Amino acid sequence: MYVRLFEDNPNEREIRKIGDLLRRGGVIIYPTDTIYAIGCTIHNVKAIQRVSALRGVKPEKAHFSVICKDLSEVATYAKVNNEVFRVMKRCLPGPFTFVLPGTTKLPNLLMMKRKTIGIRIPDNFITRAITTEIGSPLLTTSVKGVPNEDDEYITDPELIHEKYEHLVDLVIGGGYGKNIPSTVIDCTGEEMEIIRQGAGEL
Repeated sequence: MYVRLFEDNPNEREIRKIGDLLRRGGVIIYPTDTIYAIGCTIHNVKAIQRVSALRGVKPEKAHFSVICKDLSEVATYAKVNNEVFRVMKRCLPGPFTFVLPGTTKLPNLLMMKRKTIGIRIPDNFITRAITTEIGSPLLTTSVKGVPNEDDEYITDPELIHEKYEHLVDLVIGGGYGKNIPSTVIDCTGEEMEIIRQGAGEL
């Protein structure tokens, strides 16, 4: 399936339908403020396994991130000290991923081999409307280009749909995406460290 939504004012009826699909274990492709992403609710094991299979990794070895609706939800799923919170408050919503110690509220499948989780709050109203609707974070991993092929297709939701329509349950078209990933900041040490410079500038 394919649905077109306008970022500034996504159709509430469609958002509710997307929420129902995710709660039933659906896997979707959706826009963010950087690259289009593949995801599902973090509370459905089979959906997480499907996303992992699409990326060719085992769930316990994957370095997936989660998308939260706001900073208050972040505190449920990750441990945030005051200094990190101040930086997050300044940068989010935005094109950043903060790597933080996870809490026991995260599913065991995601935390089996590690103790940290990447946290995102994209500056994209469609994505935040979906997470608000489902009442929990979205698992997220970027749509990847194919080696030796034109990676520009990852910015065009209709081309993404052509490639993935038989692999996921829904592709959400929210306009052209970008092909620069988020900036990743490791917040698990004594000092915060940028481990991938992407679209976000601190």
